[in-house]
Amino acid sequence: MASILPYLPRAAFDENATRLLAAAFEAVCKEMHDTGQSKLVHEIIAKRIVAAASSGERDPIRLRDAGLAALGLKNQAL
Repeated sequence: MASILPYLPRAAFDENATRLLAAAFEAVCKEMHDTGQSKLVHEIIAKRIVAAASSGERDPIRLRDAGLAALGLKNQAL
């Protein structure tokens, strides 16, 4: 399974926030059944999750929804 870690800015988030972002990313991949998605798709998802977290979002479901919204799979803009 893919990881959000390569897409995180260095030292941008503490350990707890990094865990939340990773969990949100993994939840999006799971919902997409992570069937060989390209690096570009993973990058798009990760950037949307990171943007939401950078704005202060820490709710794991809302972070997941932000990742899904990046793919047009969720009608939620953060």
